[in-house]
Amino acid sequence: MNRSSLIKLIDLIDKPNRICCLTLLNDYKPRFEKAPGSQSKHQAWAGGYIDHLEEVMNFARSLYELMNNERRLSFSLSDALLVLYLHDIEKPFKYTAPVREFKSDEEKKEFLMEVVLKYNFKLTDDHLNALKYIHGEGDDYNPITRLQGPLAAFVHICDVASARIWFDYPKK
Repeated sequence: MNRSSLIKLIDLIDKPNRICCLTLLNDYKPRFEKAPGSQSKHQAWAGGYIDHLEEVMNFARSLYELMNNERRLSFSLSDALLVLYLHDIEKPFKYTAPVREFKSDEEKKEFLMEVVLKYNFKLTDDHLNALKYIHGEGDDYNPITRLQGPLAAFVHICDVASARIWFDYPKK
């Protein structure tokens, strides 16, 4: 499958969230374009943030079709793309001037919710679960209770592949 640009991937997100994504991107385009994907572990160069978003969203597009053909998924491609678009939203603010400091994961979550409210994103419980557990269950892990829902597990796969397998793609 051919790689799509961030704009073309956003176009696959259902309205009204598509409009929210585009507005957020337009409001902070210089930050998004300058920000690295991380400080040192993946896509850690100027512009790496957008490279990471494009990669995880392209992975989702490819994997969604493959997995949904195998067994019907309980979420849409639009759901996965939306979560992946929002999952690291603090990074352009954390890594580009004026820098905003995040002292904890809780502060990152609060910032995400500020963005969600400011831009009027329409998120379901599945979206919120996926945003909470995209990086795994962490300290919430319980050997009996499944916390990471299907959408969360799917976007986790996409994120891990980009951050841990192809962490230096597409290095400029």
